[in-house]
Amino acid sequence: MTEDDRGRAALHQGVARHLGIEIIDGTWAPDDPRTLEEVQSSFGVSRTVAREASRQLEAMGLLRILRRRGLVPQPIQRWSVLDPLVIDWRLHSAQRETQLRSLTHLRMAIEPAAAAAAAAHAPIQVRAQFLALAAELRRTGEAGDLTAFMEHDIAFHALLLSESGNEMFAAFSGLVSAVLQGRTELDLMPTHPKEEALAGHEAVAEALFRGDPAAARAAMEVILAEVRDSISES
Repeated sequence: MTEDDRGRAALHQGVARHLGIEIIDGTWAPDDPRTLEEVQSSFGVSRTVAREASRQLEAMGLLRILRRRGLVPQPIQRWSVLDPLVIDWRLHSAQRETQLRSLTHLRMAIEPAAAAAAAAHAPIQVRAQFLALAAELRRTGEAGDLTAFMEHDIAFHALLLSESGNEMFAAFSGLVSAVLQGRTELDLMPTHPKEEALAGHEAVAEALFRGDPAAARAAMEVILAEVRDSISES
């Protein structure tokens, strides 16, 4: 990719993000179609950039490109709500609390089952990695290094999902990464993670290492209950 290609890609992604958040927030409504020329004028970009941004939004289900009507925003029922970009944009919109709540409910349905499956099926060498990750979560959390804590938290949950032996669970890791990163970037994490969260990850890691599916499931449920309660309090 040339420097010009990279610059155009960054431009169209920026335009798509801005327009996507407008659709998510409802400030660009389905009854207010726009033309490519209006997008060009609003952002001072070329027709090519405006078209690429529109195609990206169409692929995500956020709008449709209709002949003689132009760019038409779509209702939430048509959005690709599991797309990590849609999740990120919703987290940076007025829908932030709704997105966090719905994702946490989804995590509560999936991650305890993934933890039990990983405890039952992952090889011991992999299960041992959770102990090291939990130790790093403890170290960085107590130090207040939220960036490093987030990186280890993402690695912990991604490994859990990928080692569950279920490809559908593994595909969910990008969504979990998006919400964990979003909570940190939006200052929705405490300066120092709660003791319950640190101890919960240690409990999951220990259950995984022992190969105890029931204990791994129960410990993951505790972690996610704490996340749910923290979102309700925010």
